[in-house]
Amino acid sequence: MPTPVVAPRTGPATKDVDRELHSPLFHVVLLDDDEHTYDYVIEMLQKLFVLSAEAALRHAVEIDSTGRTIVITCEKPQAEFARDQIHAYGADPRMPKSKGPMSAVLIPAGDTALA
Repeated sequence: MPTPVVAPRTGPATKDVDRELHSPLFHVVLLDDDEHTYDYVIEMLQKLFVLSAEAALRHAVEIDSTGRTIVITCEKPQAEFARDQIHAYGADPRMPKSKGPMSAVLIPAGDTALA
């Protein structure tokens, strides 16, 4: 007796599984200011995101030239944690006018307003 062929389900259960497997992604965007040095940015990115000195320098240059850089893109809980780590990093001890950490925001990865 031949084995019956069963068509795959495409109802709500499949859509729920797809949604769980593909959570929306968020960019963690580090914003420029005049209260933090290149050394601070490089040090922070190396410590928090385990970037090489070269990669961290590229981000520092991008921040300086464009006003922002995408540090990481990930699911929302991890993005919120990354943003909070940046905000907790503190002031730049190399600059007396630095009163606190750099600013970082979350932007949905599909948002073209960042471009």
